[in-house]
Amino acid sequence: MLVTFVSSETGELMMFADVARQLLHAVGKETTRRGSFVRDEMAGAAAALRAAVARGEAAAPKPADDDESGEQPVSLGPRAWPLIDMLERTAKGGAHANILWEAAADF
Repeated sequence: MLVTFVSSETGELMMFADVARQLLHAVGKETTRRGSFVRDEMAGAAAALRAAVARGEAAAPKPADDDESGEQPVSLGPRAWPLIDMLERTAKGGAHANILWEAAADF
């Protein structure tokens, strides 16, 4: 399932629900089908995500023992940056700047 974030200032960002869930939990948001960030929440949410990345909470998961592909999983750190950027850029918008998200169901 995909979650779509739409900013009044920057456009649209889509990510898989499992990634969106982890990022939203890191900033204290519930993973409901629809939700929002208002302008006053954005700087704090961006800072919380930056801090989580710096602490290593968004470290790459270990590959499974039976995974023979040799591919390294992508950590949440790089996945967090598009949302951090959206939050910081939208926070600089007008008084009515907002970010909305929507998914097919609660995730």
